[in-house]
Amino acid sequence: MTSHRPATSLAREGPGGGDSAILRTEGLTMRFGGLAAVNDVSVAVPRGQIRAIIGPNGAGKSTFFNCITGVLRPTSGRIILNGEDLAGLPPNRVSHRGLARSYQITNILPGASVRENVRIAAQSRRHAWGLLRHHRAYGDLIDRARTVLASVGLGGKEDELAANLSHGEQRNLEIGIALATEPQLLCLDEPTAGMSVAETHATVELIRRIARNLTILIVEHDMEVVMGLAQAITVLHYGEVLAEGTPAEIQANSRVQEVYLKS
Repeated sequence: MTSHRPATSLAREGPGGGDSAILRTEGLTMRFGGLAAVNDVSVAVPRGQIRAIIGPNGAGKSTFFNCITGVLRPTSGRIILNGEDLAGLPPNRVSHRGLARSYQITNILPGASVRENVRIAAQSRRHAWGLLRHHRAYGDLIDRARTVLASVGLGGKEDELAANLSHGEQRNLEIGIALATEPQLLCLDEPTAGMSVAETHATVELIRRIARNLTILIVEHDMEVVMGLAQAITVLHYGEVLAEGTPAEIQANSRVQEVYLKS
């Protein structure tokens, strides 16, 4: 299928022009046997943008996320972050190159404190395990954890067990865990799933705040959240790019309305 708007046109709109893409995929394909879950997907995400990936169930959104974050090794194609091809690298090496993600199902250590959850993530980025014998290194990690927790609204709950947080707080903790690895690109997988209206609004505001210093790629089913948050949207359908554009352009696109927005 042809794209409603080429990915390169979106890249030109970002600060710095066409070379501003922090993430670019070129012909990204992921096959499971005879099924192409992602088929020849080429997108460019400018630095500093909030980009949403949407589409019907089975469109390939999760597979696309899993490829760019190292969970899956793509069958073919390139995944370029800051000019470096990450295709096939494992998640820990992808993380060290500046990409972090949250998961659709909360991925925290429920038996550890809120602070420890974030401290461990900060440690994975900054220090080898052996360095924890040095008090200065440990103090550095604690300071980083406190800063991150304050940024996600959990500064007053550092000593609370993660299991005791509300659902919305646990999702925000997971964002904090991702932020502790000091990413340049943050991938959020269904960040408002299962949230109340109040929690959803709070999380949207949190994402807006952290987006001041980050590029964000988001998969989200809540169209009110997507249209209010994203600066650009890529629509996947049967593993291919169906359309790209601003929220207004996507809402007005007849093909997108036919296969997704009115389904």
